[in-house]
Amino acid sequence: MKKVKAKQYIYIVKSLNEINTCKIGKTSNLKRRLKEYNSTAGKSISNPSKYLFSCEVSDMKAVEKDIKNEYFIQRESDNREIYFYNKHLLAKYINYIRSHSLFVEEISVETDDNKTNTVIKIVKKTTPSLEDRGLTQQDIMNKAKRIKNDEFYTQYEDIEKELSMYDKKIWKNKCVFCNCDDAVNENDATKTSAFALYFIRNFKELGLKKLICTHYASKEDLFNAGKKGYAYFYIMTKDGGKGKYEYPKDYDGSFDHEISKKILEEEADIVCTNPPFSRAIDYWQLLIESGKKFLIISNQTNIKNQPYMSYIKDNKVRPGYNRVLSYRNPYKQIVMASGHWYTNFSINDRPKYSKIKIMPLKEIPDKYKIYDDKKILIIDNNYIPSDYKKPFAISISPIYSGLLEKGYKYVQDKEYVPYINGKRKFGRVLVQKI
Repeated sequence: MKKVKAKQYIYIVKSLNEINTCKIGKTSNLKRRLKEYNSTAGKSISNPSKYLFSCEVSDMKAVEKDIKNEYFIQRESDNREIYFYNKHLLAKYINYIRSHSLFVEEISVETDDNKTNTVIKIVKKTTPSLEDRGLTQQDIMNKAKRIKNDEFYTQYEDIEKELSMYDKKIWKNKCVFCNCDDAVNENDATKTSAFALYFIRNFKELGLKKLICTHYASKEDLFNAGKKGYAYFYIMTKDGGKGKYEYPKDYDGSFDHEISKKILEEEADIVCTNPPFSRAIDYWQLLIESGKKFLIISNQTNIKNQPYMSYIKDNKVRPGYNRVLSYRNPYKQIVMASGHWYTNFSINDRPKYSKIKIMPLKEIPDKYKIYDDKKILIIDNNYIPSDYKKPFAISISPIYSGLLEKGYKYVQDKEYVPYINGKRKFGRVLVQKI
């Protein structure tokens, strides 16, 4: 008698009280896997796990590996299956899995809990609408603008981690301008933003000439560190001892105020800050047109969003070394947002270069290369063809790992969306060997 091959599944599961994370994994038994999550030591009845999504695939190991490579930025750590979660990210995970070449069909797992057993009913299900998923088109297309008050403050360790990657010589005798920084209090580190604190603490070691930090008179005042409604800028110089505060008349502290723009144009050498995600388009335009050097944090998806891709295509911006996923809000609480460092400083030796697998096209495994309906080559899993002269489509992972420094370039300044047999696949970046 012929043995029936066990079905294979990919799932997304989440515990009730784990607000910002979910788990994406593989199993050959959905019922057993969910029981394992709910019987884990320390689990309580008040914190049950449930499936957010599940589907059958033809090769669960291959799909899980591709998810890990595609969403390595959203993974909590390299050796765990825990991913950062919000409605926007969940929609991206689900759309990626649905569009995978090894996807078979989506299933719905309904749980009926009683005191001793969990009964799982598997029902074939059509693709849910945005309404079914609790989302709107605005949620998907424009998350940052949906968040009007995006007061996310960078943590000191994230600044230290990134800036330590650059030669200290870049700072010598330079004026650093933190034009989206906020509060500075020399006598209380808990009431000083991390950017200001880093440069104040390292002013002499870096050999800075001057530090200027602006304070924005927003509704939310960072840790109540300044007078509400007041804007100022803080100045520290190498020959002036402690810094000083200036309160220009009619100044609101915004990066696009005339006073801030004048400082940018006339005094700043390097800009280093975390601009508000909701105003990133305006900020990037102002900063890049200034011609100044910069190290800033911005949304990690900017690398394939049309308003920003022209800067990357023209080599005016490149990804920095690290991602930034956790921040502090004005109440000192940890909040999650998907950020990454961006810069126009040269980067020649990234630790992540090893993630890119550059080799002749014929040596790339067949399951990671395919042609779409337009005959555009699509390559997955961080493989890059070394001998292919035409444009080809990839995920953003190799870009963050430094592909553009390895002799490749953007072909266009907008996302490329492939179709295979008339079916829309997830968006990619179109690149070509120089």
